[in-house]
Amino acid sequence: MCGRYSASRGPGDLAGVFGVERFEPEETIAADYNVAPTKEVYAVLDRPLKDAGDPRPVRQLRRLRWGLVPSWSKSPEGAARMINARAETVHEKPSYRRAFATRRCILPADGYYEWVTGQQERDLEVEGKKKRPRKQPYFVLPADGSVFAMAGLYEFWRDRTLPDDHPRAWWATCSVITTEAETTPLAVAPADGPHSLAEIHPRMPLMLTPDRWDDWLDPSRTDVGDLCSLLEPPPHGLMRAYPVSTAVSSVRNNGPELLTELAGPEEGTLF
Repeated sequence: MCGRYSASRGPGDLAGVFGVERFEPEETIAADYNVAPTKEVYAVLDRPLKDAGDPRPVRQLRRLRWGLVPSWSKSPEGAARMINARAETVHEKPSYRRAFATRRCILPADGYYEWVTGQQERDLEVEGKKKRPRKQPYFVLPADGSVFAMAGLYEFWRDRTLPDDHPRAWWATCSVITTEAETTPLAVAPADGPHSLAEIHPRMPLMLTPDRWDDWLDPSRTDVGDLCSLLEPPPHGLMRAYPVSTAVSSVRNNGPELLTELAGPEEGTLF
């Protein structure tokens, strides 16, 4: 799954990487090394500009809230639970299928955090049952240091309790698509710890390689069968993982020190 990640790159950097054509300075977000559900995050998306009179999709860097609220929802309650959409079922789940067809985005990250769990806990996670508290946190990122482009979906939700001109009348929210974690060896693995992503957690965010960015963002592509072909996991051997401080387990902690690589797991933790 993806329940926490780091996003430190600024709009200038992201605009260059993704070819962004439009960004509103008032949507600037400070670097966040401990992004948690319901926080505001950057998203890259292709969409016509509002009131521009031009139907051409424009690549934009937008600020969205992490935790998707379907357009038909009566209230935003439950958004914190809608942070992940499974690649295997995203095309058929009522909460995600409309966004999957027409509102896809990329959520840029440095990498994501995941907590190692024991085998019994991992079995429960696969079955969708509740597991015990998480253990040693690891930071997972592209081995070459490039942007981790997570496949995402976004939605617009109208709060009918507010007037049209209220700044919070519309919510723009998003979700990260996840897939099965790789079982092949990491490109760079810790000496004393897991050697594949599947040994850390059975799920991982779906990373889009640059050759898929344009197709994924293209709103004119609406055929479900065609879109499902874009959900294939990336080639193996692109990721690395290393242990980080358990300080990241608290959302109150935030700063580049959370990304510091430890020599090994902290005392008293698994792995």
